Amino acid sequence: MDGNTSLTSAMQEAGFTQGELADAVNSRLRALGHDGTVTDRTVRYWLTGRTRWPHPRQRAALEGVFGCPAEDLGFSPPRRSPTTEPESPVRRRNFLTATTGTAAAVMKPLEGRPYSVGTSDVIRLRSGLDTLMALDDTRGGHEGLERAALVGAKEALDKLSKAASQRIRLRLFSIAADYTATAAWSTLDARKLDKTTEYLNQALYLAGMAKDPIVEMRVWNSFAMLAHQSGQHAQAVDAGYAAQATAITRRDPFFASLAHARTAVSHSNLGDRQAAIRSLGYAQEALSKAPDEPRPSWMAFYGPAELTAMTAIVRDRIGDSAQAEAASHKALSTIPDQFRRNRALATTRLALAQLHQRDIDQACATASQTFQLMAGAPIPGRMRSLLGDYYRDLLTLAPDADVAREWGDRFRSEWSRP
Repeated sequence: MDGNTSLTSAMQEAGFTQGELADAVNSRLRALGHDGTVTDRTVRYWLTGRTRWPHPRQRAALEGVFGCPAEDLGFSPPRRSPTTEPESPVRRRNFLTATTGTAAAVMKPLEGRPYSVGTSDVIRLRSGLDTLMALDDTRGGHEGLERAALVGAKEALDKLSKAASQRIRLRLFSIAADYTATAAWSTLDARKLDKTTEYLNQALYLAGMAKDPIVEMRVWNSFAMLAHQSGQHAQAVDAGYAAQATAITRRDPFFASLAHARTAVSHSNLGDRQAAIRSLGYAQEALSKAPDEPRPSWMAFYGPAELTAMTAIVRDRIGDSAQAEAASHKALSTIPDQFRRNRALATTRLALAQLHQRDIDQACATASQTFQLMAGAPIPGRMRSLLGDYYRDLLTLAPDADVAREWGDRFRSEWSRP
Protein backbone atom coordinates (compact mmCIF):
# COMPACT_ATOMS: atom_id res chain seq x y z
CA MET A 1 0.00 0.00 0.00
CA ASP A 2 1.44 3.35 -1.07
CA GLY A 3 2.00 5.96 1.57
CA ASN A 4 0.59 9.48 1.48
CA THR A 5 3.64 11.47 0.43
CA SER A 6 1.69 14.73 0.10
CA LEU A 7 0.57 14.65 3.72
CA THR A 8 4.07 13.63 4.81
CA SER A 9 5.56 16.64 3.02
CA ALA A 10 2.94 19.00 4.44
CA MET A 11 3.66 17.75 7.97
CA GLN A 12 7.41 18.16 7.50
CA GLU A 13 6.98 21.68 6.18
CA ALA A 14 4.75 22.60 9.12
CA GLY A 15 7.02 20.85 11.61
CA PHE A 16 4.29 18.47 12.84
CA THR A 17 4.90 15.13 14.49
CA GLN A 18 2.05 12.62 14.31
CA GLY A 19 0.98 13.51 17.82
CA GLU A 20 1.14 17.26 17.15
CA LEU A 21 -0.97 16.92 14.01
CA ALA A 22 -3.52 14.89 15.97
CA ASP A 23 -3.65 17.66 18.61
CA ALA A 24 -4.03 20.35 15.95
CA VAL A 25 -6.86 18.49 14.19
CA ASN A 26 -8.62 17.85 17.51
CA SER A 27 -8.36 21.55 18.33
CA ARG A 28 -10.02 22.34 15.01
CA LEU A 29 -12.73 19.74 15.65
CA ARG A 30 -13.51 21.23 19.07
CA ALA A 31 -13.61 24.71 17.51
CA LEU A 32 -16.24 23.34 15.13
CA GLY A 33 -18.28 21.97 18.03
CA HIS A 34 -17.24 18.31 17.71
CA ASP A 35 -15.34 15.90 19.92
CA GLY A 36 -11.61 15.58 19.28
CA THR A 37 -11.24 11.89 18.48
CA VAL A 38 -8.11 11.86 16.29
CA THR A 39 -5.18 9.85 17.69
CA ASP A 40 -1.63 9.02 16.63
CA ARG A 41 -3.02 5.86 15.05
CA THR A 42 -5.49 7.90 12.99
CA VAL A 43 -2.66 10.01 11.62
CA ARG A 44 -0.58 6.91 10.96
CA TYR A 45 -3.43 5.46 8.90
CA TRP A 46 -3.53 8.70 6.89
CA LEU A 47 0.21 8.57 6.30
CA THR A 48 0.36 4.91 5.28
CA GLY A 49 -2.59 5.28 2.92
CA ARG A 50 -4.73 2.87 4.89
CA THR A 51 -7.26 5.69 5.22
CA ARG A 52 -7.60 7.30 1.80
CA TRP A 53 -10.58 9.57 2.51
CA PRO A 54 -11.01 10.66 6.16
CA HIS A 55 -14.35 11.24 7.84
CA PRO A 56 -15.95 14.53 6.66
CA ARG A 57 -15.42 16.24 10.02
CA GLN A 58 -11.78 15.19 10.09
CA ARG A 59 -11.31 16.33 6.50
CA ALA A 60 -12.72 19.75 7.33
CA ALA A 61 -10.42 20.02 10.33
CA LEU A 62 -7.39 18.92 8.29
CA GLU A 63 -8.20 21.48 5.62
CA GLY A 64 -8.42 24.12 8.34
CA VAL A 65 -5.05 23.13 9.79
CA PHE A 66 -3.17 23.18 6.49
CA GLY A 67 -5.26 25.79 4.68
CA CYS A 68 -5.79 23.67 1.55
CA PRO A 69 -8.25 21.07 0.19
CA ALA A 70 -7.94 17.46 1.33
CA GLU A 71 -7.07 16.42 -2.23
CA ASP A 72 -3.93 18.60 -2.04
CA LEU A 73 -2.96 16.62 1.05
CA GLY A 74 -2.94 13.38 -0.93
CA PHE A 75 -6.46 12.14 -0.10
CA SER A 76 -8.92 10.97 -2.75
CA PRO A 77 -12.65 10.29 -2.44
CA PRO A 78 -13.95 6.80 -3.16
CA ARG A 79 -15.48 6.20 -6.57
CA ARG A 80 -19.24 6.35 -6.64
CA SER A 81 -21.07 3.19 -7.66
CA PRO A 82 -23.40 3.71 -10.66
CA THR A 83 -27.09 3.21 -9.95
CA THR A 84 -30.08 2.76 -12.25
CA GLU A 85 -32.63 3.30 -9.54
CA PRO A 86 -34.73 6.36 -10.38
CA GLU A 87 -34.40 9.14 -7.89
CA SER A 88 -37.62 10.49 -6.44
CA PRO A 89 -38.31 14.23 -6.53
CA VAL A 90 -38.68 14.24 -2.74
CA ARG A 91 -35.27 12.63 -2.28
CA ARG A 92 -33.73 15.05 -4.77
CA ARG A 93 -35.22 18.02 -2.88
CA ASN A 94 -33.94 16.67 0.40
CA PHE A 95 -30.49 16.10 -1.09
CA LEU A 96 -30.33 19.60 -2.54
CA THR A 97 -31.44 21.06 0.77
CA ALA A 98 -28.78 19.08 2.58
CA THR A 99 -26.00 19.98 0.15
CA THR A 100 -27.02 23.64 0.19
CA GLY A 101 -26.77 23.57 3.96
CA THR A 102 -23.37 21.90 3.72
CA ALA A 103 -22.15 24.51 1.26
CA ALA A 104 -23.33 27.25 3.60
CA ALA A 105 -21.50 25.54 6.44
CA VAL A 106 -18.33 25.40 4.34
CA MET A 107 -18.64 29.10 3.60
CA LYS A 108 -19.35 29.86 7.23
CA PRO A 109 -15.69 29.88 8.39
CA LEU A 110 -15.51 33.48 7.27
CA GLU A 111 -18.12 34.26 9.91
CA GLY A 112 -18.09 31.67 12.65
CA ARG A 113 -15.27 29.18 12.27
CA PRO A 114 -11.85 30.63 13.16
CA TYR A 115 -9.37 30.65 10.27
CA SER A 116 -6.39 28.43 11.03
CA VAL A 117 -2.97 30.01 10.62
CA GLY A 118 -0.46 27.56 9.19
CA THR A 119 2.78 27.22 7.34
CA SER A 120 1.71 29.25 4.31
CA ASP A 121 1.06 32.25 6.55
CA VAL A 122 4.46 31.85 8.19
CA ILE A 123 6.17 31.71 4.79
CA ARG A 124 4.33 34.82 3.60
CA LEU A 125 5.29 36.79 6.70
CA ARG A 126 8.91 35.64 6.41
CA SER A 127 9.08 36.79 2.79
CA GLY A 128 7.95 40.24 3.94
CA LEU A 129 11.00 40.39 6.19
CA ASP A 130 13.25 39.57 3.25
CA THR A 131 11.75 42.47 1.31
CA LEU A 132 12.39 44.90 4.16
CA MET A 133 16.00 43.78 4.54
CA ALA A 134 16.60 44.29 0.81
CA LEU A 135 15.27 47.83 1.20
CA ASP A 136 17.56 48.42 4.16
CA ASP A 137 20.60 47.18 2.21
CA THR A 138 19.99 49.85 -0.41
CA ARG A 139 18.59 52.81 1.46
CA GLY A 140 19.32 52.24 5.13
CA GLY A 141 17.07 52.90 8.11
CA HIS A 142 14.18 55.31 7.65
CA GLU A 143 10.68 55.94 8.93
CA GLY A 144 8.93 53.94 6.21
CA LEU A 145 11.01 50.86 7.01
CA GLU A 146 10.29 51.25 10.71
CA ARG A 147 6.53 51.52 10.13
CA ALA A 148 6.43 48.54 7.78
CA ALA A 149 8.36 46.43 10.29
CA LEU A 150 5.96 47.30 13.10
CA VAL A 151 2.98 46.41 10.88
CA GLY A 152 4.57 43.01 10.18
CA ALA A 153 5.15 42.39 13.89
CA LYS A 154 1.55 43.26 14.71
CA GLU A 155 0.21 40.97 12.00
CA ALA A 156 2.27 38.07 13.33
CA LEU A 157 1.08 38.64 16.89
CA ASP A 158 -2.54 39.04 15.80
CA LYS A 159 -2.41 35.56 14.27
CA LEU A 160 -1.26 33.84 17.46
CA SER A 161 -4.76 33.03 18.65
CA LYS A 162 -5.50 31.22 15.37
CA ALA A 163 -2.27 29.24 15.08
CA ALA A 164 -2.77 25.65 13.96
CA SER A 165 -0.23 24.27 16.44
CA GLN A 166 2.18 25.24 19.18
CA ARG A 167 5.00 25.06 16.66
CA ILE A 168 3.25 27.61 14.46
CA ARG A 169 2.79 29.82 17.54
CA LEU A 170 6.53 29.71 18.20
CA ARG A 171 7.23 30.63 14.60
CA LEU A 172 4.84 33.56 14.80
CA PHE A 173 6.58 34.79 17.96
CA SER A 174 9.88 34.44 16.12
CA ILE A 175 8.63 36.42 13.13
CA ALA A 176 7.22 39.14 15.39
CA ALA A 177 10.59 39.32 17.16
CA ASP A 178 12.42 39.61 13.84
CA TYR A 179 10.11 42.35 12.58
CA THR A 180 10.49 44.25 15.86
CA ALA A 181 14.27 43.86 15.69
CA THR A 182 14.08 45.25 12.14
CA ALA A 183 12.18 48.28 13.42
CA ALA A 184 14.84 48.70 16.11
CA TRP A 185 17.61 48.45 13.51
CA SER A 186 15.88 51.05 11.33
CA THR A 187 15.77 53.56 14.19
CA LEU A 188 19.37 52.72 15.09
CA ASP A 189 20.58 53.32 11.55
CA ALA A 190 18.49 56.49 11.37
CA ARG A 191 19.93 57.64 14.73
CA LYS A 192 16.50 57.83 16.38
CA LEU A 193 17.90 56.21 19.47
CA ASP A 194 15.02 57.14 21.80
CA LYS A 195 12.93 54.40 20.14
CA THR A 196 15.66 51.83 19.68
CA THR A 197 15.88 50.64 23.29
CA GLU A 198 12.11 50.14 23.50
CA TYR A 199 12.02 48.09 20.31
CA LEU A 200 15.04 46.00 21.28
CA ASN A 201 13.53 45.17 24.66
CA GLN A 202 10.31 44.09 22.94
CA ALA A 203 12.24 42.01 20.41
CA LEU A 204 14.24 40.31 23.15
CA TYR A 205 11.03 39.39 25.01
CA LEU A 206 9.44 38.01 21.83
CA ALA A 207 12.59 36.06 20.97
CA GLY A 208 12.43 34.49 24.41
CA MET A 209 8.78 33.55 23.86
CA ALA A 210 9.79 32.04 20.52
CA LYS A 211 12.79 30.20 22.02
CA ASP A 212 14.72 31.62 19.06
CA PRO A 213 18.46 32.08 19.77
CA ILE A 214 19.07 33.58 16.31
CA VAL A 215 16.86 36.59 17.00
CA GLU A 216 18.34 36.84 20.51
CA MET A 217 21.79 37.08 18.97
CA ARG A 218 20.52 39.70 16.51
CA VAL A 219 19.10 41.80 19.34
CA TRP A 220 22.31 41.70 21.40
CA ASN A 221 24.30 42.66 18.32
CA SER A 222 22.04 45.71 17.94
CA PHE A 223 22.33 46.48 21.66
CA ALA A 224 26.11 46.61 21.23
CA MET A 225 25.76 49.08 18.36
CA LEU A 226 23.26 51.16 20.33
CA ALA A 227 25.61 51.34 23.31
CA HIS A 228 28.43 52.48 21.03
CA GLN A 229 26.30 55.21 19.46
CA SER A 230 25.28 56.33 22.95
CA GLY A 231 28.91 56.47 24.07
CA GLN A 232 28.44 53.59 26.53
CA HIS A 233 31.42 51.56 25.36
CA ALA A 234 31.68 49.28 28.40
CA GLN A 235 28.02 48.35 27.92
CA ALA A 236 28.77 47.67 24.26
CA VAL A 237 31.39 45.14 25.31
CA ASP A 238 28.89 43.49 27.67
CA ALA A 239 26.31 43.28 24.87
CA GLY A 240 28.95 41.70 22.63
CA TYR A 241 29.61 39.06 25.27
CA ALA A 242 25.87 38.46 25.57
CA ALA A 243 25.70 37.88 21.80
CA GLN A 244 28.57 35.40 22.10
CA ALA A 245 26.69 33.51 24.84
CA THR A 246 23.56 32.79 22.76
CA ALA A 247 22.95 29.20 21.76
CA ILE A 248 23.27 29.88 18.03
CA THR A 249 26.89 31.04 18.34
CA ARG A 250 27.78 27.69 19.89
CA ARG A 251 26.10 25.84 17.01
CA ASP A 252 27.05 28.04 14.07
CA PRO A 253 30.50 29.68 13.84
CA PHE A 254 29.12 32.16 11.30
CA PHE A 255 27.06 33.85 14.02
CA ALA A 256 29.94 33.49 16.46
CA SER A 257 32.18 35.36 14.04
CA LEU A 258 29.83 38.36 13.92
CA ALA A 259 29.53 38.37 17.72
CA HIS A 260 33.33 38.38 18.13
CA ALA A 261 33.76 41.07 15.46
CA ARG A 262 31.21 43.31 17.18
CA THR A 263 33.00 42.79 20.48
CA ALA A 264 36.29 43.71 18.81
CA VAL A 265 34.81 47.04 17.69
CA SER A 266 33.57 47.66 21.23
CA HIS A 267 37.00 46.91 22.71
CA SER A 268 38.61 49.31 20.24
CA ASN A 269 36.24 52.08 21.32
CA LEU A 270 37.50 51.57 24.86
CA GLY A 271 41.09 51.74 23.63
CA ASP A 272 41.78 48.13 24.66
CA ARG A 273 44.16 47.19 21.86
CA GLN A 274 45.00 43.64 22.92
CA ALA A 275 41.37 42.66 23.55
CA ALA A 276 40.30 44.15 20.21
CA ILE A 277 42.96 42.27 18.24
CA ARG A 278 42.21 39.06 20.14
CA SER A 279 38.49 39.33 19.34
CA LEU A 280 39.28 39.97 15.66
CA GLY A 281 41.32 36.78 15.66
CA TYR A 282 38.40 34.83 17.12
CA ALA A 283 36.09 36.33 14.50
CA GLN A 284 38.39 35.35 11.62
CA GLU A 285 38.91 31.84 12.98
CA ALA A 286 35.18 31.27 13.47
CA LEU A 287 34.34 32.55 9.97
CA SER A 288 36.88 30.16 8.44
CA LYS A 289 34.99 27.27 10.05
CA ALA A 290 31.48 28.41 9.10
CA PRO A 291 29.64 26.04 6.73
CA ASP A 292 28.04 27.45 3.59
CA GLU A 293 24.33 27.16 4.36
CA PRO A 294 21.18 29.32 4.23
CA ARG A 295 20.75 31.91 6.99
CA PRO A 296 18.23 34.69 7.74
CA SER A 297 18.17 37.61 5.32
CA TRP A 298 19.30 40.07 8.01
CA MET A 299 22.63 38.19 8.11
CA ALA A 300 23.18 38.51 4.34
CA PHE A 301 25.44 41.54 4.87
CA TYR A 302 27.99 39.55 6.87
CA GLY A 303 30.88 37.56 5.50
CA PRO A 304 34.58 38.03 4.71
CA ALA A 305 33.97 41.46 3.14
CA GLU A 306 32.06 42.83 6.14
CA LEU A 307 34.55 41.34 8.59
CA THR A 308 37.31 43.12 6.68
CA ALA A 309 35.33 46.37 6.88
CA MET A 310 34.93 45.90 10.65
CA THR A 311 38.65 45.14 10.88
CA ALA A 312 39.28 48.54 9.26
CA ILE A 313 37.20 50.21 11.98
CA VAL A 314 39.11 48.45 14.75
CA ARG A 315 42.50 49.16 13.26
CA ASP A 316 41.79 52.86 12.78
CA ARG A 317 40.51 53.25 16.32
CA ILE A 318 43.55 51.61 17.88
CA GLY A 319 45.87 53.82 15.84
CA ASP A 320 46.82 51.49 12.96
CA SER A 321 45.56 53.83 10.24
CA ALA A 322 47.71 52.37 7.43
CA GLN A 323 46.35 48.88 8.13
CA ALA A 324 42.86 50.36 8.37
CA GLU A 325 43.25 51.90 4.91
CA ALA A 326 44.42 48.60 3.43
CA ALA A 327 41.51 46.75 5.03
CA SER A 328 39.03 49.34 3.73
CA HIS A 329 40.34 48.99 0.17
CA LYS A 330 40.05 45.20 0.44
CA ALA A 331 36.51 45.43 1.83
CA LEU A 332 35.35 47.77 -0.93
CA SER A 333 36.71 45.40 -3.56
CA THR A 334 34.45 42.62 -2.27
CA ILE A 335 31.29 44.18 -0.73
CA PRO A 336 28.49 43.41 -3.25
CA ASP A 337 27.00 46.39 -5.08
CA GLN A 338 23.50 45.79 -3.68
CA PHE A 339 24.77 46.69 -0.21
CA ARG A 340 24.95 50.35 -1.17
CA ARG A 341 24.64 51.68 2.36
CA ASN A 342 27.44 49.41 3.61
CA ARG A 343 29.67 50.39 0.69
CA ALA A 344 29.09 54.06 1.52
CA LEU A 345 29.98 53.45 5.17
CA ALA A 346 33.15 51.57 4.20
CA THR A 347 34.07 54.45 1.87
CA THR A 348 33.72 56.92 4.72
CA ARG A 349 35.88 54.68 6.90
CA LEU A 350 38.50 54.64 4.16
CA ALA A 351 38.43 58.45 4.10
CA LEU A 352 38.93 58.56 7.87
CA ALA A 353 41.93 56.20 7.66
CA GLN A 354 43.47 58.40 4.96
CA LEU A 355 42.74 61.54 6.94
CA HIS A 356 44.39 60.11 10.05
CA GLN A 357 47.54 59.60 7.96
CA ARG A 358 47.38 63.32 7.02
CA ASP A 359 46.59 62.59 3.36
CA ILE A 360 44.09 65.45 3.28
CA ASP A 361 43.45 65.77 -0.47
CA GLN A 362 42.94 62.05 -0.98
CA ALA A 363 40.74 61.77 2.13
CA CYS A 364 38.41 64.53 0.93
CA ALA A 365 38.17 62.99 -2.53
CA THR A 366 37.31 59.63 -0.98
CA ALA A 367 34.76 61.09 1.41
CA SER A 368 33.01 62.82 -1.50
CA GLN A 369 32.41 59.39 -3.08
CA THR A 370 30.04 58.66 -0.21
CA PHE A 371 27.63 61.30 -1.51
CA GLN A 372 27.83 59.79 -4.99
CA LEU A 373 27.08 56.32 -3.67
CA MET A 374 23.99 57.56 -1.81
CA ALA A 375 22.73 59.77 -4.66
CA GLY A 376 18.96 59.53 -5.05
CA ALA A 377 18.31 58.47 -1.45
CA PRO A 378 18.41 60.25 1.90
CA ILE A 379 21.59 59.75 3.88
CA PRO A 380 20.77 57.61 6.97
CA GLY A 381 21.40 59.17 10.35
CA ARG A 382 24.21 56.80 11.28
CA MET A 383 26.08 57.71 8.10
CA ARG A 384 25.45 61.41 8.69
CA SER A 385 26.98 61.01 12.13
CA LEU A 386 30.04 59.27 10.69
CA LEU A 387 30.46 61.99 8.07
CA GLY A 388 30.18 64.51 10.89
CA ASP A 389 33.02 62.70 12.66
CA TYR A 390 35.08 62.96 9.49
CA TYR A 391 34.39 66.69 9.16
CA ARG A 392 35.34 67.35 12.79
CA ASP A 393 38.63 65.48 12.35
CA LEU A 394 39.22 67.34 9.08
CA LEU A 395 38.79 70.72 10.77
CA THR A 396 41.11 69.63 13.57
CA LEU A 397 43.89 68.42 11.28
CA ALA A 398 43.60 70.90 8.39
CA PRO A 399 41.42 73.84 9.43
CA ASP A 400 42.90 76.24 6.83
CA ALA A 401 43.22 73.94 3.83
CA ASP A 402 41.24 74.98 0.76
CA VAL A 403 40.18 71.41 0.14
CA ALA A 404 38.80 71.24 3.68
CA ARG A 405 36.65 74.33 3.11
CA GLU A 406 35.43 72.98 -0.22
CA TRP A 407 34.54 69.65 1.31
CA GLY A 408 32.78 71.42 4.17
CA ASP A 409 30.60 73.30 1.69
CA ARG A 410 29.71 70.03 -0.02
CA PHE A 411 28.97 68.40 3.33
CA ARG A 412 26.58 71.17 4.38
CA SER A 413 24.84 71.03 1.02
CA GLU A 414 24.37 67.26 1.19
CA TRP A 415 23.30 67.45 4.84
CA SER A 416 20.45 69.81 4.00
CA ARG A 417 18.95 67.70 1.21
CA PRO A 418 16.01 65.49 2.13
